[in-house]
Amino acid sequence: MERASARPLTRRPLVTLLTAAALAASGLTALTSAARAADADLARNGGFESALDGWTCTAGTTVTSPVHGGTAALKATPAGADNARCAQTVSVKPDSQYTLSGYVQGTYVYLGASGTGTTDVSTWVQSAPDWKQLTTTFRTGPSTTKVTIYTHGWYGTGAYHADDISLTGPGGETGQPPAVPGGLKTGSVTSSSVALSWSPVPGATGYAVYRDGTRVSTVTGTSTTVSGLTPSTAYSFQVTAVNDAGESARSATVTATTAQRPDGGGGSSGLPAHALVGYLHASFANGSGYTRMADVPDSWDVIDLAFGEPTSVTSGDIRFERCPVTECPNVESDAEFKAAIKAKQAAGKKVLISIGGQNGQVQLTTAAARDTFVSSVSAIIDEYGLDGLDIDFEGHSLSLNADDTDFKNPKTPVVVNLISAVKTLKAKYGERFVLTMAPETFFVQLGHQYYGTGKWGGQDPRAGAYLPVIHALRDDLTLLHVQDYNSGPIMGLDNQYHSMGGADFHIAMTDMLLTGFPVAGDAGNVFPPLRPDQVAIGMPASTQAGNGHVSPAEVTKTLNCLTKKTDCGSYATHGTWPALRGLMTWSINWDRYANWEFQKNFDAYFG
Repeated sequence: MERASARPLTRRPLVTLLTAAALAASGLTALTSAARAADADLARNGGFESALDGWTCTAGTTVTSPVHGGTAALKATPAGADNARCAQTVSVKPDSQYTLSGYVQGTYVYLGASGTGTTDVSTWVQSAPDWKQLTTTFRTGPSTTKVTIYTHGWYGTGAYHADDISLTGPGGETGQPPAVPGGLKTGSVTSSSVALSWSPVPGATGYAVYRDGTRVSTVTGTSTTVSGLTPSTAYSFQVTAVNDAGESARSATVTATTAQRPDGGGGSSGLPAHALVGYLHASFANGSGYTRMADVPDSWDVIDLAFGEPTSVTSGDIRFERCPVTECPNVESDAEFKAAIKAKQAAGKKVLISIGGQNGQVQLTTAAARDTFVSSVSAIIDEYGLDGLDIDFEGHSLSLNADDTDFKNPKTPVVVNLISAVKTLKAKYGERFVLTMAPETFFVQLGHQYYGTGKWGGQDPRAGAYLPVIHALRDDLTLLHVQDYNSGPIMGLDNQYHSMGGADFHIAMTDMLLTGFPVAGDAGNVFPPLRPDQVAIGMPASTQAGNGHVSPAEVTKTLNCLTKKTDCGSYATHGTWPALRGLMTWSINWDRYANWEFQKNFDAYFG
């Protein structure tokens, strides 16, 4: 907790541009204004009048102002190691001449074509405060049938705009989209997943799977399992076939109702439908002062003891030291503390040990550290009779090795060993073991854009590093409450950046967890949604508690939007989740300091 904003990602070196002299030396010449009769504009939706249809963009959206022609234009914003590239692949004829043209606005804006089979081309403008036309030409190779056209900005610069992009030349053989898949049926159904299978379609290179009308994954085979579903809930599914020519119509719909969740599954047994989670400064005081366990109001359903910390970063040996009298004059005795914990549990509350925090860096680099972690955490749980564990790894506790690119199959020791340690603890204490996590947005939602060091290296290896841990433990996870504070701007599912300070940020960040999101911009590699009963929203209790505090009115707007689809503002959520578990705050101590404002608002909302 109380971390600083995420650091900017490093930039890649500037690539060498094809100069006008090189273009001339290649023998390429521009088409005359009187284009041949066989020539046509081959760019699909070049004016962006149909949103981003036909385009694949890493950080783009459409806007109604400024525009060059029509009623819409592209706006794309580079960030970190992403140059905000928008591209589409076009069918062309071999050994043919083409002209690529478009209008741009902004600084360092590029327009180009790749895969030409001869010399790939690009053109750019350093500064265009008003619309400026960019034009380049190329000739396809003797066997080239497809070319990718693109536009992009440059790393760390502001947003750019593009409009009326055209590719003029003879059209290629586009082929036909595949037929509609048949034989869609359900297989094994659990409380959180549904298995699907269907018949193969000739000419298909892949299949898109839809849940309740929303595309949730793309696969190459004829079966998949849709996970992250809510127990005892009806879902509808469809599938389409895909090839280079496009996507088929959707198949007939099949429905399935997930099974009832086993009692205690995921460790949530005993929690109310809507829970209030808070951290209790049990080992230190700081400016908020010390709060005795017995003085925590009954409104708090989960109490996280902050913090258990390691003897050294890589030891795995976790110790929990209670606040000394010199720092906390009103601290209770160990006997009183343990008795108060038992009283809270008798009232239905859960008390957990939280490991990590801002100063508690934990790196389980070896199997020995993993085993020490299990034994030392078990000792704390047993001594105080606790209900489970909260993982609050921050800073440099989790990062990904350069070859660790698949969140579903992690390789990095600190990640693999943490997953193994937690599974061991869960097996030891059984189904009623409560497991929660409190990562920062940098480690979760930022994974929508960046994952580890990235394809070309240079990114912060911590980006998205919590995703493999959450995914591997999703069936054991009671609550995920991401820290929606002390955060830099994060791109949501609307491809817009969202910043702290209002309901919009919490809505967008939570919608990502409940909808699922592509990892590192790969639509075929989706982080599956969590169940709403597994998600709470992390917020600071007061302005002193952390950057990103919002007023009770903004908290209420957030809850209204996510659970009732009212007060949503400009962000359009992908669903409505009345089963959203609740709120988490840093911290109980800071809320007491602020006259219990956070708690009172929660109580008033959920009654």
